[in-house]
Amino acid sequence: QVQLVESGGGLVQPGGSLRLSCAASATIFSNYVMGWYRQAPGNERELVAVIRNSGSTNYADSVKGRFSISRDSAKKTVYLQMNSLKPEDTAVYYCNARYIDYQLWGQGTQVTVSS
Repeated sequence: QVQLVESGGGLVQPGGSLRLSCAASATIFSNYVMGWYRQAPGNERELVAVIRNSGSTNYADSVKGRFSISRDSAKKTVYLQMNSLKPEDTAVYYCNARYIDYQLWGQGTQVTVSS
């Protein structure tokens, strides 16, 4: 059974919004640094945002000011709120959990921004 379950992807018009969710096990959520990556066909997978247990965050320059990552301890879920979406945001988005040298990946959820 997968340990990271993603949802929330879909088709949205430019300027629209989507919220991605990544549900994790209690162990993963409590001890791992959580983040979101994305990958368009033929491109390298790139970091979008990360959030640590302390609440500190980092964002790619391309999404800064438009995207927001957050954690919900009650639901054991990490969210990525995506606003003012652009066609270049189109990609498969992957939830990521990292602990020292070990990483887990979600199965990916497709986000398509098109008119």
